[in-house]
Amino acid sequence: MSGDGSQPSDTMAERSEDPTWKHHLLLNANRWLVTVGLMIFVFVGLLAIAELSPVSLRALMGEKEPVHTLFQALVTALITGVTLVVTINSLVLSQELGAVEDQRERLEGALEFRTDIEESIDAPISPPEPASFVQAIVAASEERAEDFRTAVSDSQDDELIERVDDFVDNVTTHADAIRDDLETAQFGTYDVVKAALDYNYSWKIFRARRIKNAHADSFTDEAEAAYDDLLESLKLFGLAREHFKTLYFQWELINLSRAMMYVAVPALVVAMSMLLFFDTDVVTGTVLGIDALVWIVVATSTIAVTPFLLLIAFIVRIATMAKRTLAIGPFILRESSRGEDIEWE
Repeated sequence: MSGDGSQPSDTMAERSEDPTWKHHLLLNANRWLVTVGLMIFVFVGLLAIAELSPVSLRALMGEKEPVHTLFQALVTALITGVTLVVTINSLVLSQELGAVEDQRERLEGALEFRTDIEESIDAPISPPEPASFVQAIVAASEERAEDFRTAVSDSQDDELIERVDDFVDNVTTHADAIRDDLETAQFGTYDVVKAALDYNYSWKIFRARRIKNAHADSFTDEAEAAYDDLLESLKLFGLAREHFKTLYFQWELINLSRAMMYVAVPALVVAMSMLLFFDTDVVTGTVLGIDALVWIVVATSTIAVTPFLLLIAFIVRIATMAKRTLAIGPFILRESSRGEDIEWE
């Protein structure tokens, strides 16, 4: 085992214990496509149950009214669900409202943070666009890592030089990959946040601190200054990542609210139409060997539950991102290295 412990993989997908397909489904896939996939699952599932059931739907309609009961519940749930979404949207937007003093404090905090970033990246002004902003911080951490390598290159401690070389190679290789991912990324899509989450800055902070702790006596003033600059750039990246992650959560919740309203109206129309105008006796015949009544009920039921499937598709990504980025700084909450020995001193 290396002296720096068990190093996790560079990308979040590789660090995850979930299969690749599951990771893609939870985080990377388009939310509308996920919704369509859930609709197909519901549609096919209901058809399969209808075929496997010992009692036909038409026979049940003669004794009870399961269709009307179902759609009565769906109409109530749709109206309640839309109301809930509007409430969520209002809570998200309420964070953007406030008195002038609050807005001034937010503005001053943002400008102060940008000033810190500009000092870190040695630029007169930081990029205004999120992808370029994150790209600049990643590039700064890469440059600071190279400066750190140069600062320790003349050391008499061969182990220090070897560990720093290995560390810096990882930082620069990873930073180059992240910068490429950010090249065409546009905020509002998952691409910017995905690239930021892939850059495991917390492990890099942890590893840099371990190097400093193990070889403190070999650090010159130049190495100390280069180390501090590198650590500061990684800390600023962590703050920027959390900031843009928060903005992305707000962006996604607003998108979810709008999407829910778009699909809730046709779903409500379909559900109400089944209550007001649907007559079992009018529907006769079979399609592909399945009673036409089953096709109609299954199709309309799938449309009626679409808003909830859309909610699941959006929330599952937000919840997964939140779970995997709960800790800020050098904390590893997942089980990636729990079974391995790490030399702490």
